[in-house]
Amino acid sequence: MSDVRYTKDHEWIRLEGGIGVVGITDYAQNALGDVVFVEVPEAGKTLAAGGEAGVIESVKAASELYSPVSGEVVEGNAALDGDPALVNSAPTGDGWIFKVKLSKPDEVAALMSEADYKAFVEGLD
Repeated sequence: MSDVRYTKDHEWIRLEGGIGVVGITDYAQNALGDVVFVEVPEAGKTLAAGGEAGVIESVKAASELYSPVSGEVVEGNAALDGDPALVNSAPTGDGWIFKVKLSKPDEVAALMSEADYKAFVEGLD
C-alpha cells in the first residue's frame, strides 16, 4: 500500500515521520511540458492546505503550486535552482519541491489515495 496521497491540483505528498515531502505528479509534469523554473517556498514559510506555495514555469505556461497540507516549510529542493528539469525526469523522486512539517496531520486523510487519483486522472482525459 502506498503512503503517497494526492490532490486534485496534481500535487503529491509522501509522509516521512512528521514531515511531508511534496511534488507534482507525473500527469502534471506531462501537461506542463519542459519545466524551466520552479519557485520553491523558503524554509520557515507557513502554508495553508490548498494555499499557494510557489510557481512552476514551463515552455508552455506558468502554473501555481499549492500545498496539500497546512504546516511550516522545513526545506526547499535547492537542486531545482540549477536543474528545474528534475521535475520532468523524476517528479516523484529527485524532483520533489519542498518538505513541510505538518501542523494538521489529519488533513492527509482527506487527500486521494493512489487508486483514487488514478481514477480522477482517467476521468480528465
